[in-house]
Amino acid sequence: MEATSSKAESTLQKSSLDVHTESNTQGHKSTSDTVLLSVDMESTQDGDSDEDTTPGLDDFSGLSPYERKRLKNISENANFFASLQLSESAARLREMIKKRQPPESKRKKPKKRENEIGCRRSMRLLKVDPSGVSLPTTPAQPTILVADENPLLPPGPLEMTPENQDDNSELFKGFLQTWAEVSKTSSKNAEKGLSSIKSYKASLSGMVISENTVNKVTKGPIFAIAIHPSETRTLVAAGAKSGQVGLWDLSHQPKEDGIYVFQPHSQPVSCLYFSPANPAHILSLSYDGTLRCGDFSRAVFDEVYRDERSSFSSFDFLAEDASSLVVGHWDGSLSLVDRRTPGTSYEKLISSSLRKIRTVHVHPVHRQYFITAGLRDVHIYDARRLTPKGNQPLISLTEHTKSLASAYFSPLTGNRVVTTCADCKLRIFDSSCISSQIPLLTTIRHNTITGRWLTRFRAVWDPKQEDCVIVGSMAHPRRVEIFHETGKQVHSFLGGECLVSVCSINAMHPTRYILAGGNSSGRIHVFMN
Repeated sequence: MEATSSKAESTLQKSSLDVHTESNTQGHKSTSDTVLLSVDMESTQDGDSDEDTTPGLDDFSGLSPYERKRLKNISENANFFASLQLSESAARLREMIKKRQPPESKRKKPKKRENEIGCRRSMRLLKVDPSGVSLPTTPAQPTILVADENPLLPPGPLEMTPENQDDNSELFKGFLQTWAEVSKTSSKNAEKGLSSIKSYKASLSGMVISENTVNKVTKGPIFAIAIHPSETRTLVAAGAKSGQVGLWDLSHQPKEDGIYVFQPHSQPVSCLYFSPANPAHILSLSYDGTLRCGDFSRAVFDEVYRDERSSFSSFDFLAEDASSLVVGHWDGSLSLVDRRTPGTSYEKLISSSLRKIRTVHVHPVHRQYFITAGLRDVHIYDARRLTPKGNQPLISLTEHTKSLASAYFSPLTGNRVVTTCADCKLRIFDSSCISSQIPLLTTIRHNTITGRWLTRFRAVWDPKQEDCVIVGSMAHPRRVEIFHETGKQVHSFLGGECLVSVCSINAMHPTRYILAGGNSSGRIHVFMN
């Protein structure tokens, strides 16, 4: 009995070893098969131990034929895999891989040789002369801090000193005398009424441009332009981004001798007007917070208004005699200035309801009203009702969807308002009745996207034909266009080779058929009969 039990136990241990070998070599065998095999072996141990069996499969005579066949397959598979010697092959492969890997070696940095110059350097940096002798050391210069790239010009009057001509020449003296003696256009010419569109078109068709009417007047982009109302001479003034004011007498030949450039401001000149009371005066306004009056009879730029803490954007005359002004600031405030009082300060500083003010324009008939163009809104105010704080406009135009560039009353009656907006639209409103609302009459599709390097378009009225507006164009070939208040195009000024750039800022003579356009390089183009 004991001998038979020991034989059965040894046979079970061998079977268990075979089972474990199969599970290690064939990973796809399930756990349930292993459990079943253990149960089979236990049942074998509990069987008849009195039967005399030999080691091997005969020890499992109590099992079914299927189970004995299964155990036989397991034993054969284990022997087969053992004959392949896979574990020894895997061990040899790992050894070969380790031998092939190169040893890690750290790169040693080369040692610097003594007295060796790493790279070639200039003798100036080495502070030696060409012969190799060291230069004497110079004491360091103190650093000079520049407070402002464009410092303000000194307060008070400035002499008219041209930057491009000799101020002591007889030619310059004759130039000043010409500007001082030109006659002012009588108001009767402005009261003749509107011409018919047919005759107006015919007059515009006779306006031409030539090489003699194109010239560079200022340095940098032109921000403002004005034509003197003289009936006998053609005099054009331009305000530039550089702070210059350029004057051009087209009647003078050669044309270069008729151009004089002055520097009355240190920052861009954004607004320029000839005085309606004295044709020998030209008023210029700048971002630098100064408003000056150029007097050609005295050859001086007088200071009218100065505020170094603010930046000005636009101005207009509240009175016909140019004695009082309304000035717009970039921060949205307004100033009322009286030129008859001594000093260069304001009479009243007003806080408007706009964050910024781009343009200011006074009604030509009811001069107590003025219109302002802000970021996206246009407001109309009554100068008699302004208070230092909390001013609400009489009328607010909120139809604009993008940034505004300008807003102007029509020049004779003020019955129309034209606005220029970055949404590529010119809008014309009916302002014949200043009430709580001003209806929109016409919307004109026009490309107003000038980009970063060109001065923005500002549509202006023709002072002798107040139902037509003048505006620059981005179309090719380059041109200046005139539209009727109904939206129809009246005329396009094409200049061929004489007009090859965009004229962003334009102005028309109040009585004569003369058009002056300024581009972003300081050049003026003049169309005339």
